[in-house]
Amino acid sequence: MRSQIFLVALMTFLAAAGSVPAQAEVSPSPAPPAAAIVSASNPKSFDPAKATQAWLDTVPQDKRAKSDSYFEGGYWLLLWDYLLGAAISIWLLTSLLSARIRDFAERFTGSRTLQVAIYGAVYVILTYALAFPLTVYEQFFREHTYGLATQTFGPWFLEQLIMLGVNAVALAIVLMALYAVFRAAPRSWWMWGTGVAIFFFVLGAMVAPVFVSPLLNTYKPVSDVKIRDSILQLARANEIPVDQVYEFDASRQTTRVSANVSGLLGTTRISLNDNLLKQCSLPEIRQVMGHEMGHYVLNHTTKMVSQFAIFAFVAFLLARFSFDWAVRKWGPRWSVRGIADPAGLPLLALIFATFGFIFTPISNSVTRIAEREADAFGLNTSREADGFAQSALKLGAYRKLNPGPIEEIIFYDHPSGRARIRMAMDWKAAQLPTGGAAENK
Repeated sequence: MRSQIFLVALMTFLAAAGSVPAQAEVSPSPAPPAAAIVSASNPKSFDPAKATQAWLDTVPQDKRAKSDSYFEGGYWLLLWDYLLGAAISIWLLTSLLSARIRDFAERFTGSRTLQVAIYGAVYVILTYALAFPLTVYEQFFREHTYGLATQTFGPWFLEQLIMLGVNAVALAIVLMALYAVFRAAPRSWWMWGTGVAIFFFVLGAMVAPVFVSPLLNTYKPVSDVKIRDSILQLARANEIPVDQVYEFDASRQTTRVSANVSGLLGTTRISLNDNLLKQCSLPEIRQVMGHEMGHYVLNHTTKMVSQFAIFAFVAFLLARFSFDWAVRKWGPRWSVRGIADPAGLPLLALIFATFGFIFTPISNSVTRIAEREADAFGLNTSREADGFAQSALKLGAYRKLNPGPIEEIIFYDHPSGRARIRMAMDWKAAQLPTGGAAENK
């Protein structure tokens, strides 16, 4: 599940936003360390805590330091992303540039709906251009520095332009609906606006995997029959309505491993990236796919919509008071007429971004709980405790494996590597039949 669910979703709906490619470090999956193997002669001697530490000790110190540095740097980027977005919003308002864009749209057409669409498209392009220096550092140069990216600048920038076009069109459509509500319900706009946001959130969950993702990657059926049939077996056992497994060429862009069971209302599909196929063993792949199926079986998409609805309701309610207060105080100076005026969009975006930033620990914790549930489901479904530990170490290439408890609560939207490995070792200690235990009986 994507991290920062609330902030990403709201900012998607209500705001915009030549080097040598790195080679993927394909490390062989480490064999289970001695402490992680259940003794056939004395299975009760197995210690989950010692086994967890033994798995962590298989990662060389230099790689641990590198992944820690990368992940901890992301803490600061959360702050810089917010501050830059806030600065852009404030500048658009105080410079009257937002009002001038609105005036241009009004001169271009008399239709208020089209005026909003024009404003939204210009807003996306302008804010993207202003944020581009941080974007290119964060998503291109930094990823290359840590060996996580594989694209040269040209292909990377082309994909950025493709998504810029998608975002411009999507935001224009969403804004037309939102501002129609704002005009029709000037007092209760925040309630109806919440409904519009939820509708487009659900629509995005259905449309993005089928129509947007293929714009950047090629999807094709998994050719390895052994892997395909093993995954479909797990899907059938859990009543997931699919008869095909897809792989996509993420190695064009990144060295990361990933997979998903995505879609709603008949658009469900199972996809895994080619890095997962290249870098992971079958037990690891089964565990990863078991985890992803857990999101589907446990109705996490529906729960995610419910959670988004709560966050959106609170955010719109707070926006109702803070937006009106700000317009009363500074509206004439900014030439913002009220909630139905698209020139006030930077103010609305600032309010939502501030809410999302402050509530990051809460949104992360909500997501992390769901991910932990999917981890447990994946273990019980795949029965691959050692595969789970091995895949957790793979993710440790860009996630700090052993954070402090407060650090994990604030910054982690998935359980840490240590927490995941400990879950796997606790599961093994329960003496359920696992691959690793069975092989040593």
